[in-house]
Amino acid sequence: MGIIIKTSEEIALMREAGKIVAEVLQLLTNKIRPGITTAELDEAADEYARNRGGIPSFKGYNGFPATICVSINEEVVHGIPTYKRRLHEGEIVSLDFGVIYKGLQGDAAVTVGVGQIDQKAKSLIAVTEGALLEGIQMVRAGNHLSDISWAIQNYVESRGFSVVRQYVGHGIGRNMHEEPQIPNFGQPGRGPVLRPGMVLALEPMVNVGTWRTRVKADNWTVVTEDGSLSAHFEHTVLVTADDPEILTKL
Repeated sequence: MGIIIKTSEEIALMREAGKIVAEVLQLLTNKIRPGITTAELDEAADEYARNRGGIPSFKGYNGFPATICVSINEEVVHGIPTYKRRLHEGEIVSLDFGVIYKGLQGDAAVTVGVGQIDQKAKSLIAVTEGALLEGIQMVRAGNHLSDISWAIQNYVESRGFSVVRQYVGHGIGRNMHEEPQIPNFGQPGRGPVLRPGMVLALEPMVNVGTWRTRVKADNWTVVTEDGSLSAHFEHTVLVTADDPEILTKL
């Protein structure tokens, strides 16, 4: 199965899905404060998305038990929300959310600080978001897929951080994960040539320390091997005949 070129009808629905995702992430960002539980964030996302006519896409996906992934501090991705886990001042939190709208998907992530965070955490968040924007600049017809990977890796490593290698971005459309896989590292000029109508979910995951990760006993939560902080940003992006179009932006 190659990379699926989306029809104009599919793209229109993906714009709607992307809008719901962006609104949910904005809602959650506004709720982040010391003392709130990660389950409360999960409930807010679920309720809002359903009220907007969307179906949360993570819930039940390969058995995942929640609507959002909430990954705190050294957690990279796939953290499970619970009532036991309250946010504390100075932590950083990655929020990852996906929705299905009339059969088409949107997927995005942000990392935010809880109250006042230290300079290292601020830098990590800024570099991770910057790496995503750098990757998006490469989402242009005629570029190779690995031009995205190289742009992200180069941006991150030149600023003294490391990019996670075990997890990748992906194509998206009627399914959450479609071809191609999009690593956040690699040499430029390789892989498929991008064409208008392709939709890609770019998602750099960036660590303060080693790029290596491990999975916790819950079989979901991915953490940095050395316990260093990690951040995650993601957008769903459309390849056009001109500039890339971010579908998950407010």
